[in-house]
Amino acid sequence: MASTHIRSLFNRIAPVYDQLNTQLSLGQHRIWKQMAVKWSGAKAGDTCLDICCGSGDLALLLAERVGRNGHVTGLDFAVEQLAIAQQRSQANYPPLSITWLEGDALDLPFPDYRFDAATMGYGLRNVIDIPRSLKELHRVLKPSAKAAILDFHRPSNEQVRVLQQWYLDAIVVPAAQRFGLTEEYAYIAPSLDRFPTGREQVTLAQEAGFATATHYPIAGGTMGVLVVMKGY
Repeated sequence: MASTHIRSLFNRIAPVYDQLNTQLSLGQHRIWKQMAVKWSGAKAGDTCLDICCGSGDLALLLAERVGRNGHVTGLDFAVEQLAIAQQRSQANYPPLSITWLEGDALDLPFPDYRFDAATMGYGLRNVIDIPRSLKELHRVLKPSAKAAILDFHRPSNEQVRVLQQWYLDAIVVPAAQRFGLTEEYAYIAPSLDRFPTGREQVTLAQEAGFATATHYPIAGGTMGVLVVMKGY
């Protein structure tokens, strides 16, 4: 069910993905990811999942949080991204308890009630069926478990929206162009136009079965974290 085009895109940008993200966010993406991990409620000894893990930022943060008695699975459909994640995790000492797995966010290869907490960073906007992705997330979480989903956000404030569009046009695309990745990063703006607002994400999460759902705008409303909790 995963988009072949999106998978190909993320495989192509894998070698420079981390460097470019750090440049484009002025390093702030690391703070946003730490916020998402905190909001996920993951704690020492937990079994956690990072969906659309990319090169592993969130999964590595989760693994540090759960410790040696916990375990994290990082799942992505782009094998080139997973290869980089694997290299990064091997550089850690002491070793982190983490498994990297190729898989589809719309058809998670796990049994029901498997995970104590979950994260997703910049993945929900790229799946081709957001309701199904949320239902799959709901299915694999244990009762009362939480998940935090970080992504771009369409600001309700028109001035902020104009600023965000300027940032994408004047900063993101030219920076990607310097890496020879103009086409790969030009997709962000149109994907953002199709992406549900924070309020719409809350509704979709509730329809997927989550007992509670709250969307927190961050970075001046240009980013957001959807925090969901499964019922008992």
